[in-house]
Amino acid sequence: MPDFFSADALIQGSYLLTAFLFIMGLKRMSSPVTARSGILWAGAGMLLAVLVTFLYPGMTNYPLIIAAIVVGSLIAWWSGKRVAMTDMPQMIALYNGMGGGAAAAIAAVELYKGGEHDLVTMILAVVGGLIGAVSFSGSAIAFGKLQGLIKRSFRFGGQQMFNLALLIGALVLGGMVALHLNTSPAIITGFFVVALVLGLTMTLPIGGADMPVVISLYNALTGLAVAFEGFVLGNAAMIIAGTVVGSAGTLLTQLMAKAMNRSLGNVLFSGFGDTGGAAAGEVKGSMKPIEATDVGVMMAFASKVIIVPGYGMAVAQAQHKVWELTQLLIDRGVTVKFAIHPVAGRMPGHMNVLLAEAGVPYDIIADLDEINAEFETTDVALIIGANDVVNPVARTDKSSPIYGMPILNADKAKNCIVVKRGQGAGFSGIENALFYLDNTRMLYGDGQKAAAELISAVKAIG
Repeated sequence: MPDFFSADALIQGSYLLTAFLFIMGLKRMSSPVTARSGILWAGAGMLLAVLVTFLYPGMTNYPLIIAAIVVGSLIAWWSGKRVAMTDMPQMIALYNGMGGGAAAAIAAVELYKGGEHDLVTMILAVVGGLIGAVSFSGSAIAFGKLQGLIKRSFRFGGQQMFNLALLIGALVLGGMVALHLNTSPAIITGFFVVALVLGLTMTLPIGGADMPVVISLYNALTGLAVAFEGFVLGNAAMIIAGTVVGSAGTLLTQLMAKAMNRSLGNVLFSGFGDTGGAAAGEVKGSMKPIEATDVGVMMAFASKVIIVPGYGMAVAQAQHKVWELTQLLIDRGVTVKFAIHPVAGRMPGHMNVLLAEAGVPYDIIADLDEINAEFETTDVALIIGANDVVNPVARTDKSSPIYGMPILNADKAKNCIVVKRGQGAGFSGIENALFYLDNTRMLYGDGQKAAAELISAVKAIG
């Protein structure tokens, strides 16, 4: 008769509950209304999984484990509270890399044991170690680029062939270890060194504008690596968590690539998105400046206004002022909506989180597919900090690197106001034809300062 109160039964039952909490948490994260509770659900699942692990037979080194958990938790708490929302993408890249590194470390421990594992387990350990090491070093480069520590992309002739050679080398060394042909520490160490170098050389050529997709891809790879190492350790919680993260990351990567109308291979190997290397195309015409007082009058007497936020709004921390401006316009009977492009900012959902932080209601925030048809009946489209996602050359210029990318049709509004610091090109280095159109005016200045001036202008109308 089975013992339902044994340690093993308690562990497996807890892991079943953990799986439920993870899946429900992920489900609730799919909506901004329930996202906060979804994070708490998933966090409770992870806490349960960690606590029940202490019940495993043969567990030792409890002081070291507890110390590591305490130190890691304190660092995470401190950094999470301190890091600004504008720096959240690079923080996610860094933490994601830590997950891949942890999976690679587990693989290293198991592989150095050598003959203790069967063939299937060794293969899973090698594959998980390879993916985790690539994710770790690649995520570190992504962090460096988003943080501004790495200011240019590094390319050389035959780089893709060199990367292919590294991959083949890692597979050969890993195969030797997995098949027990040579499990010496030197071969295992060489395997991990080659894998780490592969992550570096894969990511260094990719431009900063493509880093959101890269981060999402590495997130998927980290989940996959954790799932493989879960099989190696026989840990159901790791398998479940890794599978959930891997599948969610894969779906997100596909959605982001689709939002840019580019294949994943194009993102990884084309070199587009370089913050310093893409040449700005020639655009006819000139940018026409406008004063905040004139924009204030234009918006105050408009019937419909659509606000398109981008990373510039995040940098300026202007979301609270933008919401204050929105409230003034709504009080005057103006219909105001926010239009969010899937790749606005530097990670998916970045703009949504910023607007939610400022108190903007979810029901006036719309994505590209929901709102694009409304621009033609819009009196004023206010672009604050967005650039490439409103560039009309994506529809008209087949020679442009962003041709075919779905964009917000801000150029079809009766009046388009662009809040921008200066006349430079966007993050991808491509000149924006929107800025030169007859119905576009440029309101130069910091996003928060410009929003404050618009607020004063609207208030002055009475």
